[in-house]
Amino acid sequence: MYASIKRLASIPLPSVHRRVVSWRMAACLLGILTISAAQAQQGFPNKPIRIISPFAAGSSTDLIARIVGQKLSENIGQPVIVDTRPGANGIVGAELVMRAAPDGYTLILASNGILGINVSLFNKLPYDPLKDFAPITVGGFVPYFLLVSASSPVPSVKELIALAKANPGKHTLSSAASVAHLTGELFKLSAGIDMTHVPYKSPANAFTDLISGQVDAHFEPLPSALPQVKGGRVKALAITTARRSSLAPEVPTIAESGFPGFESTAWIAFLAPAGTPKDVIGRLNIELTKAFQTPEVKDKLQQNGLEVQTSTPEQLTESIKAEIAKWVRVFRDAKLNRM
Repeated sequence: MYASIKRLASIPLPSVHRRVVSWRMAACLLGILTISAAQAQQGFPNKPIRIISPFAAGSSTDLIARIVGQKLSENIGQPVIVDTRPGANGIVGAELVMRAAPDGYTLILASNGILGINVSLFNKLPYDPLKDFAPITVGGFVPYFLLVSASSPVPSVKELIALAKANPGKHTLSSAASVAHLTGELFKLSAGIDMTHVPYKSPANAFTDLISGQVDAHFEPLPSALPQVKGGRVKALAITTARRSSLAPEVPTIAESGFPGFESTAWIAFLAPAGTPKDVIGRLNIELTKAFQTPEVKDKLQQNGLEVQTSTPEQLTESIKAEIAKWVRVFRDAKLNRM
């Protein structure tokens, strides 16, 4: 210690003075940077926000992104740009957001297909739904209808199940999306029936074959199914939510039809890249919740089939965990192949 004091005493005063000044300058610079970072977060948002819509332009998810994005823009006083990036069951858009700067200015409006089903559907996924994203809020859910042709003699879920049990593997159940397909597999497991799955690339082709009787039954999201039901071209045997929809109150739930607890929906949620500051996530949660719950937005979304339901970031995390576990079980029990 004495040697250290002696060495310090031997340093010429100008050198010591220069070091003190340097230390003070460094401390001042660090303070300025800390204040600037805090001010930048307090001023969030101060530039345009981009929402990645991972499905095709004109899809229900894309429409929701645009309706909510417009209201969000009005509320925060900044432009909100919807960037449509479809491909690979939402993987293209998800990977883009995963690699974006974690500053709150790039978000994704993801489905439970992206966040839950893809984990089971693909052997190798370029993102981890729980590690690579910062949850913000759930936006809402879309029910599915179990449909048959208007000319089908089957009047209810019970009769469809009885028909399938009497002829294992001879009747068909179709879908045009991964969530609808998995909903069908969950239905078959719940009912203990064997129906052959028929995949379609688009709802239009699926409806053509359903109406003509080429397939026996079909699961379809409410927004695209309801016009066909109201037009008298197909019959809705049941809906997949826990309770009936206000848009089709006459259609019973699958749970009511003899399967208590049955529920399967397509739901959407907003997320940011992992590492986004908590105060930014908090602000986004407040503003997006406000946008979703605005009466005119809520009404418009409901008319397009989305039942608005928001959440905390923590609740969204639990929903993702539950969704992953649910579809892992379905894949295992239905003996489905991964891609």
